[in-house]
Parts: sequence; structure tokens; C-alpha cells
Amino acid sequence: MDERRFKRFVEFYSNDLLYYVRYLVYSKEEAEEIVSDVFFEVWQNKDKIEEIQNIRAWLFTIAHNKTISYLRKRNQSSSSISWDEVGEHAIPCDLQTPDEKLISREEMSRINNIIDTLPPRCKQVFVLAKIEKLPYKNIAEILDISVKTINIHIAKALELISKGLKK
Repeated sequence: MDERRFKRFVEFYSNDLLYYVRYLVYSKEEAEEIVSDVFFEVWQNKDKIEEIQNIRAWLFTIAHNKTISYLRKRNQSSSSISWDEVGEHAIPCDLQTPDEKLISREEMSRINNIIDTLPPRCKQVFVLAKIEKLPYKNIAEILDISVKTINIHIAKALELISKGLKK
């Protein structure tokens, strides 16, 4: 990929990535910095781009991971990131019932807390599948695991969320 093609590539994807990252960090300047880092990583791996089947999913995964890393550094906590730091608006629609307007902030907070307690890999798969809405096949490629393993993680996450809500 030459510089001209890369510039068009950046122009094509940058607005979507900026919108997504800004939604997570609530700051235009921080979002621009993170997206810039995403495209720097893409440039470093430009030789591999032709091999990637779903560029959009790959870019959003990089953006998500860089945002989480940024939030960790910003809060000087390297062990884990609270789901609340990502934003309570990041709860996937799949978890909400048709009567989603009736769900109280307290219930949403409970769901966030339960998701935050999921095992790390389970949580990562859950976020990619239910929040970023990536196809399981793409998640399998990104994380180098099988689709069956993804199904197991999603089932486990949903089971733990369901049990947590019944308490």
C-alpha cells in the first residue's frame, strides 16, 4: 500500500473510528489521538492488510483495544478497567428487553457490574460479539480461537449475567 492509497484508506475509515472512540472517551482530542495511533499501527502492518478479510472489524478491534489501554493509563490502573469507564451506554441492545425504557438505572448498573466481573477472555469475547457486533468468524480470527469457543464464552457470559440478575 503506497502513501496515496493509505491516505484514502484513512479518509474512508477515520470518521467512523472517531465517532466510536469519542463515544467511549467523551473527548474529541483524546479520540483523535487514539485514532491516530490506530492508523499508525495499520501503517506499520500495511503489508498484512491484503490478508485481512474484514478490514472494518479489524480496525474497530484495534480502536477498542487502544481505547481500553488509553483509559487504563489515564486512570493509572493497569490491572483492569471498570465497565463504567467504557460508559454505561455501551450496554448492547441484545441484553435489553423490548421494554428497555422501563429498565432503571439501578438495573443497568447491576448489568454493568456483572459484565465487569466476567473472566477476562469471556468479557473480551462478549464485548466484541455483543457490543461491537462483530461476526463470530471475525472474532475467531482476531483472537485466534474457534467459533465453538466463542459460543461457549457467550453462553457462559449470558448465564452469569442471568444468574447475577436473579440475586
